[in-house]
Amino acid sequence: MRTYLDFEKPIADLEARLEETKRLAKTNNVDVSGAVTALESSIDKLRRDIYQNLTRWQRVQLSRHPDRPYTLDYISLMCDQFVELHGDRTVRDDPAMVGGFCEIGGQTVMLIGQQKGRNTKQRQHRNFGMPNPEGYRKALRLMKLAEKFNKPIVTLIDTPGAFPGLEAEERGQGEAIARNLKEMFMLTVPVICIVIGEGASGGALGIAIGDRVLMLENTWYSVISPENCSTILWRSWDFKEQAAEAMKLTAKDMTAFKLVDGIVDEPLGGAHNDHQAMSHILKETILNLLNELNAIDPQERINQRIDKFCSMGVVVE
Repeated sequence: MRTYLDFEKPIADLEARLEETKRLAKTNNVDVSGAVTALESSIDKLRRDIYQNLTRWQRVQLSRHPDRPYTLDYISLMCDQFVELHGDRTVRDDPAMVGGFCEIGGQTVMLIGQQKGRNTKQRQHRNFGMPNPEGYRKALRLMKLAEKFNKPIVTLIDTPGAFPGLEAEERGQGEAIARNLKEMFMLTVPVICIVIGEGASGGALGIAIGDRVLMLENTWYSVISPENCSTILWRSWDFKEQAAEAMKLTAKDMTAFKLVDGIVDEPLGGAHNDHQAMSHILKETILNLLNELNAIDPQERINQRIDKFCSMGVVVE
């Protein structure tokens, strides 16, 4: 059963009417094709009107939609083969960070991403998509493995942040993320990073240093979530919508600030509305970027990567 957000309720009402009309037609053997067509047209128009005028907070809500595809969903839909690799070779395997070699459109790539859970048990197992230090160390190990075999790297970012627990800090959370930043700048293979949901703080940045950094249309990328920003500024979560507007954290904002390289369009109604279509769009985007990046000399790629990030936030008066 589909989950509807508050601003999607008008769509839910029309879709319920459509289903009821179809049910009555089937039960009474009545031709209602005209009414069905009219309702489908109304639903399509309403969906377009709503999704063309989303606020920043509504896009944050969409990035967290419980039906939205996660990393493993994209892997199953995009990849012809996938061999998951486990462990950081130091502490343990972190289920919040998944990765391994996969085949996309005939090309072998190392695909790494944060993974959330669908239900309570899965969320606990995946730690709500919040990696521990060993998750970032596993990611770096896999990146180095990809570099060894000269295979490109694709990272899918979807996390509310790195795990902030005491045990994570004791095992070097900050150091693990910082090391990833340093090492990713110097990788000799193409690196593509895509925000597929939430992109919060260093937890996202730990796998987000790439030649091309993209965001899906209904995602966000910022140093802090709107709720936590509201808590700091207003001592309450009640101002999260105002915080989201002030933070300018959407894909369109990040592209305007030149903090990401582009936006990946989602199907009408959002990625959660059509997993198959979204996976096809993402797959084509990745393959096009790989063709573009493979044509660039490795050292030139590194230089461009460094220059791109060093130019961020520079102000000349």
